[in-house]
Amino acid sequence: MLLREMMEAVRLALDEDLGSRGDITSRALLTPEDRGGGHFIMRDGGRVAGLPVASCVFRLLDPRVAFTPLVSEGEEVGEGTLLARVEGPLLPILEGERTALNFLQRLSGIATLTAAFVRRAAPYGVEIRDTRKTTPGLRVLEKYAVRVGGGVNHRMGLFDAVLIKDNHIRAVGGVEMALRLVREEYGSSLPVEVEAQDLKQVREALEAGAETIMLDNMDTSTMREAVRLVAKRARLEASGGITLERLEEVAATGVDYISVGALTHSFRSLDIALELE
Repeated sequence: MLLREMMEAVRLALDEDLGSRGDITSRALLTPEDRGGGHFIMRDGGRVAGLPVASCVFRLLDPRVAFTPLVSEGEEVGEGTLLARVEGPLLPILEGERTALNFLQRLSGIATLTAAFVRRAAPYGVEIRDTRKTTPGLRVLEKYAVRVGGGVNHRMGLFDAVLIKDNHIRAVGGVEMALRLVREEYGSSLPVEVEAQDLKQVREALEAGAETIMLDNMDTSTMREAVRLVAKRARLEASGGITLERLEEVAATGVDYISVGALTHSFRSLDIALELE
C-alpha cells in the first residue's frame, strides 16, 4: 500500500465526516484535556486488514493518540478478538472512530472474501486476481486488501497493462489488428492480454501471438475446450460472474488465473466495534 494514497484517502474520509466544525456532539461533552482508551473488537470471524489505515486516521487527527495493534495484519481471528488498543485524548478518538471503523470493516471484508477464494483455488494451482471494479477513490486500499487476503492485483488501472477488450476489437476491426497496433505502439515493454468471448476469438488471439487470453463469461465446457486448444501456448484467465460455488469447477478446467470482480464490489463488511473503557 502506498503511503501517499493511504493518507489522501484518510484525509478525504475525515473531511467528509468532520466538515468544518468537527464532531459537534463530542465537542459539547468533552474538553481537550479529557483522556481515555478502548479497544477495537472483532464481532465476526475473518481476516484482518486495514490496521495501518486505522492508525493513520488517529495520527492525522492528533499525534498524541496511541494506536497499538494487538494482532498482525492479515491474521485470521475469531469473534471477540481484540484487534487494537487506542489511548489518548478522547476528542480525536471519538472524531476518528467511525472513519477508522469504516476502513477496517471494509478492508477486512475484502481480505476475508479473497482468502476464501484463494483457499478453494489452492489445490488447483490457480491464481485469484482482482479487477478494476473498485470503489472510486479507494482502489489502492481495496487492492491492498486483496493482497492481504492472498489474492493478486491484475492491474491497478488502464495505465500499467494492456487488456484488449471486446469494444477495442470492434473499434479497430478484429483481434489481429488490435494486437498489431498495440505491438507497434509499445513493443514488448508491457504485458498484453486479449479478451475472448468464444473459441473463434481464442484461436484468433492465439494466432496473433497474445501472451494471455481472457475467457470472458464462458461456460465450463467451453473453457475446457479453450484449455485444450491453447495447449499452454498462452496463459488463460477465466473471468465473468465466478462465484465461490462455481470456483472449483472453473479451476479444474486447467486455466492459469481466475479474476473475480466480487472481491471488491460484493464483499460483506465485517462487524468491528470500538468500545471505550
